[in-house]
Amino acid sequence: MMRGIGVLLNKDMLEITRTWRLWVLPAIMVFVGLSSPVLAKITPALISSITTDQPGLVIEIPDPVTIDAYLQFTKNATQLVLIAVIISVAGMIASEKRAGTAAIVLTKPVSRSAMVVAKVVSNWALLLGSTLLGAALCIGMTILLFDAEHVREFAVSVLLWFLLAAMYVACMAFFSVLIGSQGGAAGAGIGLYLVLAILSAWGPGRDYTPAGLLSAGDRMMLGESVEVLWPVLTALGVVILAIVAAAALFERQEL
Repeated sequence: MMRGIGVLLNKDMLEITRTWRLWVLPAIMVFVGLSSPVLAKITPALISSITTDQPGLVIEIPDPVTIDAYLQFTKNATQLVLIAVIISVAGMIASEKRAGTAAIVLTKPVSRSAMVVAKVVSNWALLLGSTLLGAALCIGMTILLFDAEHVREFAVSVLLWFLLAAMYVACMAFFSVLIGSQGGAAGAGIGLYLVLAILSAWGPGRDYTPAGLLSAGDRMMLGESVEVLWPVLTALGVVILAIVAAAALFERQEL
C-alpha cells in the first residue's frame, strides 16, 4: 500500500536539492554532453599528430562526421555515466537504515513500500533532468561543430539509454535493501553491469534481454535494422520486478 507516497517523494526531492547528489550526476552529464562532440572532432587530428612522431606507422582515420559526435556521447553515457548512476544510488535505502532515518520516518503514517517507490522515483527525476541537460548540450555542440543531421536518431538513442539507466536505478533499490550496505550494493550493481555487457555480445542475449539496450541506439544511428521491442519489454519487466521485490523484502526487515 502506497500510504504517504506524496509526502515521502517531496522529502526525497528536497534531500536531493540539499546534498551533493544534486550536482554530481548533472555535472557528469554536462561534461559528457559538451566534450563528446569536441572529442569526436579532434580525435583524427590527435592520432595524426601521434603517428607523425612514429616513422613507418600509418593509421588512416576518416574525417569525423555528425554521427561520430552522437556515438561518442552514447559510448560515454553507457560506460562512465552508468557506473556513476550505480554508485550514486547504491545507498538509497541502506544509508537511511544505517543512519536510523528510516526508522524515524516510518513512525509516521507512511508505508515501507511507499518509501521504496519514493526513493526510486526521486532518483528517476534527477536522472531524467540530467539526461535531458546532457543530451541538449550535446546536440547544441554538435550543431555548432558539425551540422543539424541525425538529431531524431540521437533522441531515440538517448531515450533507450534512459530506460536502461532507469532499470539500473530500480535494481539498485533492490540491492540496497537486500545487501544493506552502500558498498555491497554498488558491487552488485557493477556485477549486473558486467553481466549485461557480456550478454550484449551474444545474439539471443542482445535481442531478447535488456542487454540489447546497451548497443541498440548506436546500431540504429549507424543505419542498422534493430528490433528493440523485447529489450524494452524485458527492461520494463525488470523495473517492475525489482521494485516489487525491494518493497516486499523491506516490509519484512527489522530496522
